[in-house]
Amino acid sequence: MNAQASSKKFRFFPFLISLLITLAIGFTAFLFNRTEVAGWYSTLNKPVFNPPSWLFAPVWTSIYILIAIAAYLVWEKRDNSTGYLTTRTVYILQLGLNFSWSIVFFALHEIAGALLVIILLWIMIVLNVRWFGKFSKTASWLLLPYFLWVSFAAILNYSIFSLNR
Repeated sequence: MNAQASSKKFRFFPFLISLLITLAIGFTAFLFNRTEVAGWYSTLNKPVFNPPSWLFAPVWTSIYILIAIAAYLVWEKRDNSTGYLTTRTVYILQLGLNFSWSIVFFALHEIAGALLVIILLWIMIVLNVRWFGKFSKTASWLLLPYFLWVSFAAILNYSIFSLNR
């Protein structure tokens, strides 16, 4: 680990970049689903445990902020190791899957395809927690709400798939 990475000084601009990346992914995904929630999604059969639509935006915003903080904490301890390169790759892949779920589910109306994406996302989050933990235990714990929410979302996705075959 290099001296710069071991410094405890908070760096505002790298944190801001981390925050903007995750929030931009969330906002862009939201653009794919905003009209579909009141339209196509409202016509689907949903399980009794389906949360109200207004809950998703604050939950996801909170989760994206936690993801950004976690990523920043890992970035602070970055080095040139293959472990860090793997960690970064896993992080990028899970962000890509996170983004693609909204497109597959809402824009393409592919409930089964979205189920496949969310299962892959869940696996990548597990790997992300593991790899982040190698650099920062705090970062890995900050991903716990993300893991739990996506676990719930996967059950919800499966239930919607089952009810709308």
